[in-house]
Amino acid sequence: MSQMDETFSGTKDVADALRFDEAGLDRWMRANVDGFAGPLSVSQFKGGQSNPTYRIDAGGKSYVLRRKPPGNLLPSAHAVDREFRVMSALGTTGFPVPRMHGLCEDRDVIGTEFYVMDFVDGRIFWDPFLPDLPKDERGAIYDAMNATLAQLHGVDPAKAGLGDYGKPDHYIARQIARWSKQYKASETDTIESMDRLIEWLPGATPEQERSGIVHGDFRLDNMIFHKTEPRVIAVLDWELSTLGDPLADFSYQLMQWRAPKEMRNGFLGSDLKSLGIPTEDDYVRAYCERTGRDGLPKLDFYFAFNLFRFAGIVQGVYHRSLQGNASNAKAREYGAMVKPMADYAWTFAERMGA
Repeated sequence: MSQMDETFSGTKDVADALRFDEAGLDRWMRANVDGFAGPLSVSQFKGGQSNPTYRIDAGGKSYVLRRKPPGNLLPSAHAVDREFRVMSALGTTGFPVPRMHGLCEDRDVIGTEFYVMDFVDGRIFWDPFLPDLPKDERGAIYDAMNATLAQLHGVDPAKAGLGDYGKPDHYIARQIARWSKQYKASETDTIESMDRLIEWLPGATPEQERSGIVHGDFRLDNMIFHKTEPRVIAVLDWELSTLGDPLADFSYQLMQWRAPKEMRNGFLGSDLKSLGIPTEDDYVRAYCERTGRDGLPKLDFYFAFNLFRFAGIVQGVYHRSLQGNASNAKAREYGAMVKPMADYAWTFAERMGA
């Protein structure tokens, strides 16, 4: 198992700061989850930065509980109610999501809002280079990922009951405004390139051509693959999902190909063909074929935008770690990542004439 997979896979004892009233949860699950039979035991998943996530074992069955973190939170962040809603709706369309059991908005039960869903038993790949797989299987994993994102972008929000899940137009502009505000709310140091991006991005935004459901954080480790087949059986972590520009979603994932290895283990500079991983051009071509596009113009803008947005997310994780309520022990290391991300984002802005 690779170092990344070893670090993030599986569960651990619940961190002291993230413990909750297990008896209260037991009572709630008996009342709200069909077929539930206690007593229950609770462990915490190692992975995950934003919303603490727990494995619940009880009566020979396994569930997953995802909750808002305790402590002072940024406005509109950690929207577990939205995660519950979008996964519940997508489950009716045949899109791969876990079965949802219930949403609890009563903070008195365990201290924060939460929802419970099925535990999906499969493979999660934390290392994008897929070192534990043979070369001839890696391409199939990425093709399945590509097909799953294209499937999501083909879902009609209105038919899925998500017509009011967000404003479908001007997604990029709203995201720039949101993450500029969130970044400033969690700012710990002045980063010149972030300030330049906040000023430049609004006036450089291209016109949105299509609208659909966007995941907001679509990447390899946010999905569960079948135990033996190169097939996605569940997409997780919908906290940032809304209606918007599918190209923002796709280009965010495409950053894997543009990021250097020291930045989220990116592919830049790697010989992907020798690894069996599709090149950026191949990956773009497959997505375009699946979604009926001729090509993806202005990718440099989308790369600048996505790096800026991700820097804002990472800054929030770091800020929470200083307050002691981030859910991952490595969160403090994220503080050093924000400036390199912002600086790199600005290089794409410059390529767009900034």
